[in-house]
Amino acid sequence: MQAAKIIDHISGWLKNYIESTPLKGFVIGISGGIDSAVTSTLAAKTGYPLLVLEMSIHQKEDQVARGREHIQWLKENFPNVTDLRLDLSETFDVLSKEVKADPKQPMAELSLANTRSRLRMTTLYYYAGLHSYLVVGTGNKVEDFGVGFFTKYGDGGVDISPIADLLKSDVFLLAKELGIVSSIQNAKPTDGLWKDDRSDEDQMGATYPELEWAMEYLSKGKSENLSPREEEVLKIYQKLNKATAHKVNPIPVCKIPDNLR
Repeated sequence: MQAAKIIDHISGWLKNYIESTPLKGFVIGISGGIDSAVTSTLAAKTGYPLLVLEMSIHQKEDQVARGREHIQWLKENFPNVTDLRLDLSETFDVLSKEVKADPKQPMAELSLANTRSRLRMTTLYYYAGLHSYLVVGTGNKVEDFGVGFFTKYGDGGVDISPIADLLKSDVFLLAKELGIVSSIQNAKPTDGLWKDDRSDEDQMGATYPELEWAMEYLSKGKSENLSPREEEVLKIYQKLNKATAHKVNPIPVCKIPDNLR
């Protein structure tokens, strides 16, 4: 993988895209994870104004610390970067109380986790509208098009997706090339939407390299003998892929036949 050339390609693509619009800059949410760190750095390299938002919702201290370390690194290296720190915890709590969130309901925890992501999306679009900026997505290929590991109309609600053709392993290679702070490069990937320390891989039941293998395996239609773990990973991938098709595919539209018009 030609990491340096891919970095220049994506940064150039972002610059060309914004120059084709009347918009003035970019806004990105910083989570303390590898995807938002790489994406924000690529956007910063365009030279256009970049606003990075820290949007804590009862966040773990290590996640907050990593995010702030990255933001500080960005500001030291790119004069076009500004930041805002927002605490959405009270907003989240008020909404949770208003909808009478019941932890005993089977899907309540997941619904609330997704609500966190959607509150952040709303906040990003507020500032995007305020400054005439583009909301930049941070999803990678295996999450966005493989297992649908994102929140519909949450972190999936964006204007532009610069790293969505990169696997998670590719993102780590770009992070190394870019010199992203080591605390982020070494951290276990997590979406930061839960009260506990569960990682992305804990939630999905497979590692990113395993899921990337399954994605490639199925795309090539191979049929060699598989190990028990490979069989298990394929089942995990296919189950997630099927369950999240409503996120990846366009919204279904009911077409009215001409003879009914």
